[in-house]
Amino acid sequence: MRKPTVLMPPVLLLAVLALAGERKGQIVFSSNRSEQWRIWAINADGSRMKQLTKGTADDNDVDPVFSPNGKSILFTSTRDGKAGVWRMAADGAKPERICDGDQAEWSPDGAKIAFRRSERIFARDLASGAEKAITPEDFTHCSGPAWSPNGKTIAFACRWEAGNGVFLVPPEGGKPTKVYDKEGACEPHWSPDGSLLVYETETHIATIQPDGTKNRLVTYFGGVQRYGRFSPDGKQIIFCQGASERGPWELYLIPAAGGNPEKLTEDGSDMYPDWK
Repeated sequence: MRKPTVLMPPVLLLAVLALAGERKGQIVFSSNRSEQWRIWAINADGSRMKQLTKGTADDNDVDPVFSPNGKSILFTSTRDGKAGVWRMAADGAKPERICDGDQAEWSPDGAKIAFRRSERIFARDLASGAEKAITPEDFTHCSGPAWSPNGKTIAFACRWEAGNGVFLVPPEGGKPTKVYDKEGACEPHWSPDGSLLVYETETHIATIQPDGTKNRLVTYFGGVQRYGRFSPDGKQIIFCQGASERGPWELYLIPAAGGNPEKLTEDGSDMYPDWK
């Protein structure tokens, strides 16, 4: 028997549409909707999805991040047979390889990047090409560097046999400071004002202050949530959700203070979002 169509109440539908219309900016993400993982973009209101990168059946593009001025995008690509940090224009034009590594993120002034190589975190000056490892040698399995808005700190995750943790380290290197090391904490990213970090646990998205206080779950529903990032105004968080750790993954939005999630994409798997 055919099931009856369930219609959203008109008042609720208008409210959802109004919220979507208020969302500004553009979101970049990685998707396998074109078979290989490529970088895509979509307006924050859900309109005008488009593919930004193309390649061969042997390579993939992931980890897109807008530059502070929104004119460029960093991403990880396996072009040339080896994972590397790449840069391209915001419309996908003029892709160029920067260095070996992955998971790169810009400094607030756009002059430097932090990235992962050989499971350590490095900082690189884009003009000179000078690099420096900023995490200690005994901090193995590091990932996900994220530069603070004031440029004074880099958040990152580190994994041991006992579990994961989120830490802070100065951009010039030094002794890391622990933020939180329970529930598989990883993938930290800063709020625009630097007052909070959004991170993921084994299954959910949470926020925490950089000093380790006010730790709070943002998502608490079924499925698995990953890769949370704040909206440019800090009022919302975009993340990807899957039925299990195997996906498939779709992009969702949720108020940063918590609330009901709203689906942004469907079809294929969509991951690693960034919003500018």
